Amino acid sequence: MILASVGWVAVAIGFVGGWAQFRRVKSRGNEGVSLATWILFFLIGGYWITYGLVRAHSWIIVLGSLVVWPLQVYVIARLEPWRHGRTVLGALGFLTLLCVLPGLVGGWSASLVGCGVAMALLRLPQIVHLVRSVEVDGVSIASWVLGASNSVLWIGYYLVTHRASALIATSLALLGNVTVAGLTLWRRRSEWTPAYVLSD
Repeated sequence: MILASVGWVAVAIGFVGGWAQFRRVKSRGNEGVSLATWILFFLIGGYWITYGLVRAHSWIIVLGSLVVWPLQVYVIARLEPWRHGRTVLGALGFLTLLCVLPGLVGGWSASLVGCGVAMALLRLPQIVHLVRSVEVDGVSIASWVLGASNSVLWIGYYLVTHRASALIATSLALLGNVTVAGLTLWRRRSEWTPAYVLSD
């Protein structure tokens, strides 16, 4: 019962985090939001849905990604992926290289570890954008903090269910979420100008 509760809370927090980013993009625009990152979020979500259905037989895992898919589709559509074919193809190739091919060679365990590496690396475009861009209004700190909290819950879920490969994958995602949240907060603080500076 406790195990199931942790899983369902993780599903709920994942939806809230996705909704926070959705609302921010809808109201403030997509400045600071990386197309490559969100395409990969969507694709890796599909991977986790497949894993939950085929291997883990867990509706908790399936819904963890399924409930945020429509929100991710909206964010991706706002970024006009049809105008960035190279980015889309690159995302597909990235997922194939790190998730699909390891799975064909080493089965689900290898695929999950590869997916974990992908989940960490997919934060890199967002991280690079945050370092380079002055304007980050389209990035929601709340959604990334919730994403980190969500990862912690999934880590607990996979720890109790003895799914070591999924645990590794989610731990890598946690590292990426914390990095993005920290950089966004740093960039926002760097935009603040103290009153005593303006008086000089």
